Amino acid sequence: MTNKEGKYLTFSLAGEEYGIAILKVKEIIGMMSITSVPRTPEFVKGVINLRGKVIPVVDLRLKFGMQETEYTERTCIIVVEIVGQAGTVLMGIVVDSVSEVLNIIGGEIEDTPSFGTKLDTEYILGMAKMEGGVKILLDIDRVLSTEEIIALEKTA
Repeated sequence: MTNKEGKYLTFSLAGEEYGIAILKVKEIIGMMSITSVPRTPEFVKGVINLRGKVIPVVDLRLKFGMQETEYTERTCIIVVEIVGQAGTVLMGIVVDSVSEVLNIIGGEIEDTPSFGTKLDTEYILGMAKMEGGVKILLDIDRVLSTEEIIALEKTA
């Protein structure tokens, strides 16, 4: 688990805490106008213009099959760099709120539990045991499938 230790940006989605390796995070921005793109999956909210760059935006709640909710003043977009087939792609992910940056050591990270079925948990790096709770560490490169990343690259 030592290869997974490091600094993680933590955020909340539907009351649960998640983390993304800080090296994947380019910036955190407040909610802004998102231009919807026709014929994209429901979880793709559209695109934003960030300093002249068109970046696709995904709502993680919808991607994970959670109930959609109204955006608040705490809702924000985390701009991450994911590795696609054509190299790196900038993508925005909408989260309920950003919490903090934590330094998580290997001893605090456990493997993703086996749920006894063929659940797709490839996108989970591990579970960080923190202050009596658990934070789900995401492998942001695997949250979207290859096909979804290709579709997003075309969207932008």
